[in-house]
Amino acid sequence: MFLENSNKHQQYLIQLPKISQNVADIQTLYSPKDFYHTLLKAILGAKHRIYIVSLYLEKDQGGEVILNALYQARKVNPNIDIVVLVDLHRAQRSRIGGSNTINTTNADWYYQIAESYPDVNVPVYGVPINTREALGILHLKGFIVDNNVIYSGASINNVYLHKQNKYRYDRYYMINNQLLADSLLIYIKQQFLTKSAVNKLNDITCNKSSNCHIKNYNIRLFRHSLRYADYCYEGSTAQDELTITPLVGLGTKSILNQTIHHLICSINTNITLCTPYFNMPAKLSRDLVSQLRKGKQIEVIVGDKTANDFYINSDNHFKIIGILPYLYEINLRSFIKGLQNYLDNGQLIIRLWKHGENSYHIKGLWADKEWLLLTGNNFNQRSWRLDLENALLIHDPNNELYYQREQELTLIRTYTKMLNHYTELQSIADYPVNVRKIIRRLRPILIHRLINQII
Repeated sequence: MFLENSNKHQQYLIQLPKISQNVADIQTLYSPKDFYHTLLKAILGAKHRIYIVSLYLEKDQGGEVILNALYQARKVNPNIDIVVLVDLHRAQRSRIGGSNTINTTNADWYYQIAESYPDVNVPVYGVPINTREALGILHLKGFIVDNNVIYSGASINNVYLHKQNKYRYDRYYMINNQLLADSLLIYIKQQFLTKSAVNKLNDITCNKSSNCHIKNYNIRLFRHSLRYADYCYEGSTAQDELTITPLVGLGTKSILNQTIHHLICSINTNITLCTPYFNMPAKLSRDLVSQLRKGKQIEVIVGDKTANDFYINSDNHFKIIGILPYLYEINLRSFIKGLQNYLDNGQLIIRLWKHGENSYHIKGLWADKEWLLLTGNNFNQRSWRLDLENALLIHDPNNELYYQREQELTLIRTYTKMLNHYTELQSIADYPVNVRKIIRRLRPILIHRLINQII
């Protein structure tokens, strides 16, 4: 029965349409600074098109360098096609946990920059995935520069680009493939740029405030259309060569979620999963436990709570958002507590990433040294249900990416500590007093469960 089920999952992966890929045209980047320099060089050297899709492009030093580079590229080459798309709600608010003394939002800044380049058009569109940010965000990844796809879970700001002292660690790939780039671009044009819910945030020919008010009806129609949209391309069914399958999805039944499920259930020997926020949907948790019971090895690399971007150092004023890293740790402790025997026999490997005051944002799957999933998906309940997510599934049957894969995993593991027992994670009793008070107030009324659904 186990073999039959495994074959069913493997058959699903085999039948996915695939795009052929030359191994010489895949470059893995290993640091935020490499990502920054590669992105900037690509923008300044672009000839035909630049499409930037990101959760946010921040008003800070890193964001300013990239946005000004886009304007310079358009100024030098007026015929180049340049478009920036960001999450609408994220663009219209200040950073969570940030200072309230600065009232200028990213959307305001995009408008100001556009005014400083009156003769250069670089449209920045706001994309509303739902009527409220808490109910869904634009979490699509992949920058298109000519025929290159620069794929990372990173957004654009100082910490993701390592412009100052701290960095946020992610995965970074430069893939040259015209068919892949075209498929991502067609999706953007058809699903975003033709919809009334998607509007420019920096159109200086219009009243700036008019772009901030979109009818909820239009947003709901837009979200509904995204549930049924997919990447369009002429794929092959080749199983003996290096290929890439682009995946996109919104909602629990999306093709992306289905593929993640089948990928986990199809493994023959082992899988490595990375996520910054441990808050897995029940389905994925069951899949992992099922594979452990079948004798497979599972490695999970997750950020230490202090490497979470919401973590607040004890020296700083504590805010309610600061309980999130503790809730993630509670989830992780609960998950591995009942699986201690698998930790003991080495089937389950849990690694915590921590490097100074830097943060961890790596997501993805490595299965049987044959499949790689590049994604911005956090494998959490929010990404499973609410956000618009995508991924690139790489099939490497001949192990052509062996060196790059092993180098990337080695570097990810460098700043990790392997857990031997669930008690190495703190319990609620060990947390700071203000954190304990908040959690104990939430638990009796089950609000922590609601929080888990939207983080």
